[in-house]
Amino acid sequence: MQISTDCWRAAKEGDEQDKAAWLEAKRAEEQAESEAWSEQYRMPPLEGTERAVAWGVRCRHQVLAAAYTALVLEGETDEREWEAIEEAARFVIRAGWWIDQRSSEPGDLAELLQAATEADRPTENPHF
Repeated sequence: MQISTDCWRAAKEGDEQDKAAWLEAKRAEEQAESEAWSEQYRMPPLEGTERAVAWGVRCRHQVLAAAYTALVLEGETDEREWEAIEEAARFVIRAGWWIDQRSSEPGDLAELLQAATEADRPTENPHF
């Protein structure tokens, strides 16, 4: 039995709509989890466009969670060393920086945070 072109298109459009709805729900769930995590761990708000900030919050959560798992839970980093990494992460508030680091290796996080530029961190007086 052969499916007509119209039936195939209708089925494909339905699948794409289902996929888009699923993806939107998944992103909303990830966003809510990331925002709750940011609040729980006292992470400062990120700076950037509305879209970049939302994505950056998710990326920051994913990068730090992966690093914690790899370095502390599975590695040899102790909690005190992790607290220093976490504190350094609080000073990087440019959403784009976190988006750029989303594919980085967890073991590179401390070095990446040290290499973050002044543009990625706030200054005491943002007018200078």
